[in-house]
Amino acid sequence: MSDTKQPDKLTTAVLDQASGVRHAFFGRGGGVSGGLYSSLNCGFGSGDDPVKVAENRARAMGGIGVQAERLVTAYQVHSSEVARVVRPWNREAAPRADAMVTKEPGLALGILTADCVPILLADRKAGVIGAAHAGWRGALNGIAEAVIAAMVELGARRDAIVAGIGPAIGPRSYEVGPEFPAPFLEQAAGNADFFRDAPRGGHAYFDIKAYVARRLGDAGLGHVETRPEDTCAEENRYFSYRRSCHRDEADYGRCLSAIVLAP
Repeated sequence: MSDTKQPDKLTTAVLDQASGVRHAFFGRGGGVSGGLYSSLNCGFGSGDDPVKVAENRARAMGGIGVQAERLVTAYQVHSSEVARVVRPWNREAAPRADAMVTKEPGLALGILTADCVPILLADRKAGVIGAAHAGWRGALNGIAEAVIAAMVELGARRDAIVAGIGPAIGPRSYEVGPEFPAPFLEQAAGNADFFRDAPRGGHAYFDIKAYVARRLGDAGLGHVETRPEDTCAEENRYFSYRRSCHRDEADYGRCLSAIVLAP
């Protein structure tokens, strides 16, 4: 299936106001893939046709004025590892990491998600940007703090860094089992703020975006903005791992979020 419209994308005001920085959180519309991957699937890790994935990524990059070969994505493993990017790499050489930072103009840092939290960050004055993928493991283990620390190493100031949190699974869709809250509550009693009782006994709803936002704020960031969209609930707009699991589907597409320093 080919979609001739422009790729669906959203931005955050806090990053729109960062002069010389372009960014976007892309949805699933505006691509060439079909079936489970309809239509802007940007994940080579899916079972989609790689040629279609490459075209989708090129279309997304056109939406922020970047050449397709200047997009870099990592091999995401739900870690707290950060890669410093100085030049594009081949897909086969992508590092195992869940965040990237750069000072290089014209290099787009891309994050792939299907319910997890995409985080895009910038200190425009220092000319440093970052991008991170935060699933619950990575968020709990400090991916937010790790990407900020890596940006500071490149010359950014914590209080000058602004961050946009993109579409991700919402608290009404993220039901977790009885054992799930324990490591969060052991980390900080205040993390109880991010859980509320679900109808099923012993289960709870988890607000991962709010948890990530607090971690970013506690790390000293100047401004954090969170998009409200729920990727699991909004089927026409986003891919969702959880939704695909509920339906026992064989695979799922990946949405792309990207940020670049204008050349």
